[in-house]
Amino acid sequence: MFDEKRAARRGLAFGATGLLALAGCGTGDAAAEGAERWAIPDQDSNLQGTIEVLETHDHDPDAFTQGLELGEHPEYGTVFYESAGLYGESDVRIVDPATGDVLASQDLPVEDFAEGLTLTDDAIWQITWQEHRAYRRDLETLDIVETVEYDGEGWGICYDGERLVMSDGSDRLTFRDPATFEATGTVAVEDIGGDPVFSINELECSHGLVWANIWQTDDILAIDPETGAVEARVDATGLLPEEESAGADVLNGIAAGEEDGTFYLTGKHWPKLYLVRFTWP
Repeated sequence: MFDEKRAARRGLAFGATGLLALAGCGTGDAAAEGAERWAIPDQDSNLQGTIEVLETHDHDPDAFTQGLELGEHPEYGTVFYESAGLYGESDVRIVDPATGDVLASQDLPVEDFAEGLTLTDDAIWQITWQEHRAYRRDLETLDIVETVEYDGEGWGICYDGERLVMSDGSDRLTFRDPATFEATGTVAVEDIGGDPVFSINELECSHGLVWANIWQTDDILAIDPETGAVEARVDATGLLPEEESAGADVLNGIAAGEEDGTFYLTGKHWPKLYLVRFTWP
C-alpha cells in the first residue's frame, strides 16, 4: 500500500541548527520505536516558518479544493486524490500530479457540499460540510462502499496511521475510528498564549503532527494532536502570484510530498499547485 511507501519517504530534517528534528517516521509512525518528534528549545514562542517553492504544476481552476492527498493507484500510479466542494459541483477525483489532468471522478449528490478527504490502508474517507455524512470509498474505483452519519460540521480530515483526525471549523479536533468512523475523543487546539484556534480547515497528518490550513488565512499550523498545542506556524502569503489570482479563493489543500520535508499546496479555484519545502530560521 502507498501508506507504507509514504511512511518510508516522509522523514524530515529541518536545518543544521538543530532547531527541529524529525527522524524517518512517516504518517502514523510517530509512536513507532525510535521515532523522534519535534524538538523546539524555545517554548516561549512558536517557530515561524516560510515557504520555498520547488515546483509549480497546473491545477484545475474550477476545483473548489477541500481535501488533497498523494496516493498510489494500481492503474495510474502516483496520483492526487482530491475532494472538490460547492453544492451541485462537489466531486471526488483522481488527478495526475504532473499535468493537473483529472483521470477519474465521481460526483456527489447535488445536496452535498464535499469537504476534506483522506486515505486509510484500504479506503478513502470523504466528509461533507453540513450534511452530516461521510463516504467510505474504494481506493481504485472511487465507488461508495459505505455511508455513515456524524454530528456537527465536517471541514478537514487526515489519517495518522491509527486514527482519523477531523476538524469542524471550531477549535477542536475529533479523533475517529478508521473502520467505523465512530468518535473516540477530542482535543482543544490552543496557540502559544493559550488562546483557542478557530477555523481549522484542511488537514494533513505527518510525523505525529497535524498540519492544518486555517480558513481565510495564509497560515499553516503544526498541531500536536496529543495536547492541542500549536508547535509551529508557516506563512504562505504570496504563494499564488497576483497575476494568477483572478477568480481564486483561499489557500486550502495540503498533502505531504514523496521527498523528505516537502508538501503540496493549492487553494480553492487556484490555477496552480505547488511543491514546497517549509523553511525555518
